[in-house]
Amino acid sequence: MTNHVLDAITERAEEISALGVAGEALGRLDDQAAKALRDAGVIRMLQPAAHGGLESHPREFAETVMGVAALDGSTGWVAGIVGVHPWEMAFADPRVQEEVWGEDRDTWIASPYAPMGVARPVDGGYVLNGRWQFSSGTDHCDWIFLGGLLGDAEGRPVQPPVSLHLILPRADYEIVPDSWDVVGLRGTGSKDVVVSGAFVPDYRVIPFSKVIDGSAPREAGLTSPTYHVPFSCAFPLGITAAVVGIAEGALACHLAYQRGRVQITGTKVRDDPYVLYAISEAAGEIAASRCALLDNVSRMYDAVAAGREVSFAERAAGRRIQVQAAWRAVRAVDEIMARSGGNAMRADNPVQRFWRDAHMGLAHAIHVPGAVFHAAALTDLGIEPPPGPLRSMI
Repeated sequence: MTNHVLDAITERAEEISALGVAGEALGRLDDQAAKALRDAGVIRMLQPAAHGGLESHPREFAETVMGVAALDGSTGWVAGIVGVHPWEMAFADPRVQEEVWGEDRDTWIASPYAPMGVARPVDGGYVLNGRWQFSSGTDHCDWIFLGGLLGDAEGRPVQPPVSLHLILPRADYEIVPDSWDVVGLRGTGSKDVVVSGAFVPDYRVIPFSKVIDGSAPREAGLTSPTYHVPFSCAFPLGITAAVVGIAEGALACHLAYQRGRVQITGTKVRDDPYVLYAISEAAGEIAASRCALLDNVSRMYDAVAAGREVSFAERAAGRRIQVQAAWRAVRAVDEIMARSGGNAMRADNPVQRFWRDAHMGLAHAIHVPGAVFHAAALTDLGIEPPPGPLRSMI
């Protein structure tokens, strides 16, 4: 199947790659890089067709994110993060869908989903307060998904905790200037956002429990299998795909750099069997990461397309595959960087930026292996993980 969006990105590959330097200096995605994503339709790949979206197979979305990230890590990261938000917006009340996309189908939606705010119930909705970190691509977005905890009448989180996804327009939150000063993925502009007493009507709120258990797309009457892939597969997909794509970009830069390099010993890299071995091993590991990630989402898609519910054990194994794919790819990048020499660390050598971006992407919460591997191993043993952290994001 032809991926026209990826073809459009490939046609602008040199431009997107070159704009990575500007994005890093700006601390956000350069306007031209954002325009390239809009023009190609990247952010509309998972958007409902009723609102100008493509309703693409999630595998195609992941392949596109990898392709963008291999050109510039930050642009790929924004493509993966912002690109998955229309997927959840498809579950939302038609009234908010019309508010977001009614006048402009290319309206972008930011996040984060981490429940860093408290939503106090009032007549007709909630009053939201909080501060959130890591709102990737937020300067280019006009709406936002924010994770919040349901509060009581005094604004204290109820117990046990109840998580909500709340949808707000740009006028209802503040982007904190200069709140994104990091070593990698600088061009993502993943700044803090603050909400102070914003009213969020009921129809702009989605219970997280309905997203994670798959009832939200069923209640919305969605028929495309794309929207019935589990949240724990779909949401991390763009993030992990970006990391794998960054690793592919690092490998490509490494090969271009090493092709004519002569080491301090006078040995040409092409004549050094140890470096050549490392290159091949890294290439194999990165390719394996790519295949595992794409195979995982394809299997999930095929299952829901056949009308079958994906079990907790399958979801846990899928999260393990995602996490391992990211770690495997970044370890491979470390192996080739260790054999790139000191000049690879110069600011004008793009391989060092890919290396920094890869490690920044690996630090995302969805790539923490502990609880994911623990839960997956328990299910392999036929043991049901208890409620709590072991079931989080699975």
